[in-house]
Amino acid sequence: MAKLYFYYSSMNAGKSTTLLQAAFNYEERGMETMLWTAGLDNRSGKGIIGSRIGLEREAHCFEDDTDLLAAIGDEHADRPLNCVLIDEAQFLSKAQVFQLARVCDELKIPVLAYGLRTDFQAELFPGSAQLLAIADALVELKAICFCGAKATMNMRVDADGNPVRAGAQTEIGGNDRYIALCRKHYMEFMADG
Repeated sequence: MAKLYFYYSSMNAGKSTTLLQAAFNYEERGMETMLWTAGLDNRSGKGIIGSRIGLEREAHCFEDDTDLLAAIGDEHADRPLNCVLIDEAQFLSKAQVFQLARVCDELKIPVLAYGLRTDFQAELFPGSAQLLAIADALVELKAICFCGAKATMNMRVDADGNPVRAGAQTEIGGNDRYIALCRKHYMEFMADG
């Protein structure tokens, strides 16, 4: 039985690096993969999965209206897929997560989704919430707070490094906009305002 996996963490835990390594492992054994990333995240370039350590790969882009079941099914008809890998899975819609479950159940292709669990206000992203609800396997990837504890929170900062406490849920950025923190330090920084 093919399974839907959700690998989640805070920022800076190596989600994209882990995804690229998984794709390499499949392909090194002669297996076919299909990679996806969110169209709205173009930090590495549109249609590129990039990691902070310099690894990158081309990928298909999903938008809000992308029918992943249809797109993956079409690709699978042309070349049998052994695995589908999704980067920035927090940006999936609820419907797209159910489509990925159908990829596993109906097309018999495992899906490995990688993403953030929560936003800068400690709220679940819609895609992450649905993955947490229906994925067959949940795997937490570890990031480290500056104090050495496990980082589970994402704090958004302004240009001067000050915590941002309000704003849109989605604002694309890297180390210049977000800091991964343990809950204790996240709560301390957020309360100081």
